[in-house]
Amino acid sequence: MEYRCVKCGFRIKTLFVQYSPGNIRLMKCENCRAVADEYIECEIMILLIDLILHKPQAYRHLLYNVINPETVNLEGLLWKSTIGFVLLDAYRSLLLRRSNEDLSSSMNFNSLVWLCQKMLKDVVFGNIMFLCVFLLASRFCLNMSAGVPRFKDLLLAILISSYFKIFLVAMMIWKFPSSVIFIIDLLVLSSNIVALKVITKSAMNRIVGTCFVAHAVRFFVIEGLSLRSFR
Repeated sequence: MEYRCVKCGFRIKTLFVQYSPGNIRLMKCENCRAVADEYIECEIMILLIDLILHKPQAYRHLLYNVINPETVNLEGLLWKSTIGFVLLDAYRSLLLRRSNEDLSSSMNFNSLVWLCQKMLKDVVFGNIMFLCVFLLASRFCLNMSAGVPRFKDLLLAILISSYFKIFLVAMMIWKFPSSVIFIIDLLVLSSNIVALKVITKSAMNRIVGTCFVAHAVRFFVIEGLSLRSFR
């Protein structure tokens, strides 16, 4: 397994040398001569702050030096991330529809279950379209070669970089205006752009265009199907 320098993205075989427990020496990148990954000695909170600030170094550390086959079960992480992604999207749709009269307390249990099932199906279909656009764009617009491993890397980068969706959970406790949901959508979009830039190293205009189109397709598909469900 080859790691990456968080500064320039250059491949490096090892990030540190351990002389004894708690006594390590961080390796320097052969390309930029800087410490390859200073996040190894940083608190997790510093990494989270840099991720929120959209620093490419933090994304390289997470996507290349933390999530790798030697330390993480990629297949399991991929499935867990996909399930979490879909459930949070379904909750997002529920938040947007909670003021609708069809979700009022007068609804019986069977009708509520049917609507929730329909909403989940709509979200799953919308996200399938969303991921298909990303995968097609990565093949024809971005600098990614064809192959299952590369598509898995891209899919995992998209799912992991959508971590801003977790903030939707806060809306279970506190009431926020619906505009907050769209702010979270914009943060997810910008985070996906940074992650794709790190993974593909493509031109920024192509990455922005790819992300915008994919998110637009998902939004219109889910919203269109949801409106039909609530008529």
